Amino acid sequence: MTSAVRAISQDPIAAINTTPLIDVMLVLLIMFVITIPAATNSVDIDLPGKSAVPPVIPDTIKNKITLTGQGTILWNGTPVTSPQLSALLRQTARMPVEPELQFEPAADAAYDRTLNVVDTIKTSGVTRFGFVGNERHRAFGK
Repeated sequence: MTSAVRAISQDPIAAINTTPLIDVMLVLLIMFVITIPAATNSVDIDLPGKSAVPPVIPDTIKNKITLTGQGTILWNGTPVTSPQLSALLRQTARMPVEPELQFEPAADAAYDRTLNVVDTIKTSGVTRFGFVGNERHRAFGK
């Protein structure tokens, strides 16, 4: 039996036991997290009371150009010719507050006729322009 005991080395272990070190570091980390003060910054803003009058928003004039499947140009529901459309567009471009111009071609309107109307709008100098009614064409082929 004495030979078995001698086979086990009596040399000191060179590795450091890091378990207590990790335990102490975790406890310190938890203590630091607990002692951090909660963020209590606030910004005071004076909000208007219930008696405040809402701001007056001016109504903007909206002109709508519709191109039908038969190629008819409608200005706010009234049929117009291409020269009349050009004159109306130049007139609206000269207004102090330019009205919004909406263009809605029908789904079966001719492509070249649509391009002609868009070109007329472009050459008239109108800056507040947009297409409307495109949402109905989201699903292609339906």
